[in-house]
Amino acid sequence: MYLDRIKNPSLWAKVVSAESAAQLIKDGMTVGMSGFTRAGEAKAVPMALAERARHDPVGITLITGASLGNDLDRTLGEAGVIKRRMPFQADPGLRKLINDGKVMFVDQHLSETVEMLRSGQIGPIDVAIVEAVAIKENGEIVPTTSVGNSATFALLANKIIVELNIGHSASLEGLHDIYIPTRRPYREPIPVTSPQSRAGLPFIPVDISRIAAIVITDRPDSCASVSDPDEGTAAIAGHLTEFLGYEVNKGRLGLSLAPLQAGIGSIANAVMHGFIDSRFNNLSMYSEVLQDSTFDLFDSGKLTFASGSSITLSQAKMDVLKNLERYKSRLILRPQEISNHPEVIRRLGLIAINTALEADLYGNVNSTHVSGTHMMNGVGGSGDFARNAYLSVFVTKSMAKDGRISSIVPMVTHVDHCEHDVDLIVTEHGLADLRGLAPRERAPLIIENCVDPSYRALLSDYFKDALKLGGQTPHVLDKAFFMHAAYRDSGSMLPQLAKPKAKAAVAA
Repeated sequence: MYLDRIKNPSLWAKVVSAESAAQLIKDGMTVGMSGFTRAGEAKAVPMALAERARHDPVGITLITGASLGNDLDRTLGEAGVIKRRMPFQADPGLRKLINDGKVMFVDQHLSETVEMLRSGQIGPIDVAIVEAVAIKENGEIVPTTSVGNSATFALLANKIIVELNIGHSASLEGLHDIYIPTRRPYREPIPVTSPQSRAGLPFIPVDISRIAAIVITDRPDSCASVSDPDEGTAAIAGHLTEFLGYEVNKGRLGLSLAPLQAGIGSIANAVMHGFIDSRFNNLSMYSEVLQDSTFDLFDSGKLTFASGSSITLSQAKMDVLKNLERYKSRLILRPQEISNHPEVIRRLGLIAINTALEADLYGNVNSTHVSGTHMMNGVGGSGDFARNAYLSVFVTKSMAKDGRISSIVPMVTHVDHCEHDVDLIVTEHGLADLRGLAPRERAPLIIENCVDPSYRALLSDYFKDALKLGGQTPHVLDKAFFMHAAYRDSGSMLPQLAKPKAKAAVAA
């Protein structure tokens, strides 16, 4: 029975179908919905809204914490429900709608969205849809596997729809730490002084009168698509742990290092596995997404505590949620504006490990745009961490598309993280420590240590030509994107891998 999850009997009468709850959402509204990296998103009401839109067109601005699971972004996008989306997504179907100009996507640093909502720069939130594992006596909402922006959505919305997911274990209660910063300019310091710090409440406190509907569901979170560590990611991890060992030997770090942060995705997750066989111990995490590697590190005895904003797991690791009591005393889930808060990140001195789509000879990083124009997912939280970390690390395999693309290029086609925010670039070939180096010193180091051997001559020749023209950051402007142009025209950045053009294309 679900009634034992709703502690206030006066709310029982508000239990309705997903279809009835979806009727509360009107055309043109701004909807704030729970969900952070395929975890803890509302599930039943969005699907009902998409079905309704097939015969009753409705378009909304959808704001979440980050990406959604259960194909919700694709389903809502293809149904025409999403007209504007922020601050992050990772769905191929929605990505196509964005790149076709059919959905307006606002790519934001994940720490900023609710700040803009509170100050009235965006919004207001008409309806909040929040997945919960329980509703307490005074209407307080206990989130499920993510917090994201749910707390602020619920506090600011005119109406709240609660999706009570009885498929989630009741043991999730007590895992969360809901702290909302006070209003600027009179904001008090955020009292988070370590990953273990608890600053707030284990639930979202809301005015019970604003809970307009409760929908019962038992649909699980989607599983993350995570590749196993391979030879390349193992090499990246090896270069990074060797470097961190050097930092320990220099006395700049201890064997427990500093709190770790890792971005979402297979490469960052696989690199984190490298710490299992390292000499480091008593590690801690202050991150946004807690992935498979977090729990592998717990099981290995290497990790003592982890703070994040969501738990996102592969199918192989879903048993973690069934055995949460085993880890619960060592976990906290926070609002993303706290997990990603620049001041907290800087004060704790994190080692931030994020993934680059491409990097250039001077350390600028593109995380979001293919060929400078086509959005992949979004900047997410990487900017929050990169700008403020003690060490800002970007990892990538040196090549993509079977060697037809080099991940290191003369000039990135889009800059998400400028050279001032990038300390280390690591590929399977090596590591470039860019700290304290001028641009002219950075380029040879990146070419030698990070570039695949098949591309080194191309990049070295470009840099030599750029040096002849001078400048603090030498470039040959009419050649800066020659590798991208080659890929566009021939299917490869490397001449010997170029595909012959089709006759029709040549004639055109």
